[in-house]
Amino acid sequence: MSVPPRPGPAPAGERTTAPAEPAPHRTFAWRPAVIALAVLVLTAFGFYQWGAADSPEAAAPAPTPSASATVPPTTAEIYQAVAPSVVSVATTGTDGEASGTGVVVNADASILTAWHVVRDAKSISVTFADGTKAAATVIAQDPTMDIAMLRPDGLPQVLVPAVLGGGLSVGDEVIAIGDQLGLTRTTTTGVVSGLQRSAPGPDGSALKGLIQFDAAVNHGSSGGPLLGAGGAVVGIVVALVNPTKAGTFIGVGFAVPIGSALSAGRGERGPQQ
Repeated sequence: MSVPPRPGPAPAGERTTAPAEPAPHRTFAWRPAVIALAVLVLTAFGFYQWGAADSPEAAAPAPTPSASATVPPTTAEIYQAVAPSVVSVATTGTDGEASGTGVVVNADASILTAWHVVRDAKSISVTFADGTKAAATVIAQDPTMDIAMLRPDGLPQVLVPAVLGGGLSVGDEVIAIGDQLGLTRTTTTGVVSGLQRSAPGPDGSALKGLIQFDAAVNHGSSGGPLLGAGGAVVGIVVALVNPTKAGTFIGVGFAVPIGSALSAGRGERGPQQ
């Protein structure tokens, strides 16, 4: 019977080969870092695209400029602004005393009024809004337009020329200020009833190119300002129409447009009073 060999040291000069062990599994350590970086980038991009847009600062629309609404002044505001420019005109002449209204239209204190108010006057005086009274002279006149320009000999401490305007249309609101029936600076409102109207003049000629309006005016209103809705002087009141002998207002008044009144006021040189 044979005995199996016992294990023992290999004989000298003989090489032994150990059985091969399986190679260890490699782990890729860089992959988690790359994945983490990608997640971070995508998160930041998503916040920029969606998260930031949800913030109040990003959601607020950019302000855009818009024109503010213009509110026209009230009648009371217009009166307060224009009343310091309105003067009372008083005259004495061969036919006795007469009165009317005027308005300061220039910084040199030139006053426009109706020519028939100062016609044949031996003396003229004007009273300003602050009560200052001064003698005045006619420096220019145009009877065909019923307009005269006065220059006072004295001035109030503060002189306030009126703002002048124009560009009326039928239906526009207007305001008349005048000393009608001796009631100083009476203020009435109405509308433009017509343009380019004609009316009999005080010298027998026909006044042409007039503004027809329905704001109440009466004796003493002549020479006063007719104002537009913005408060600028658009005309000088010169006449009213009443088919009866009463001579009171029945809804038809006339004013010379301010441009024509200024031209007439620089026209024929009036006599020194």
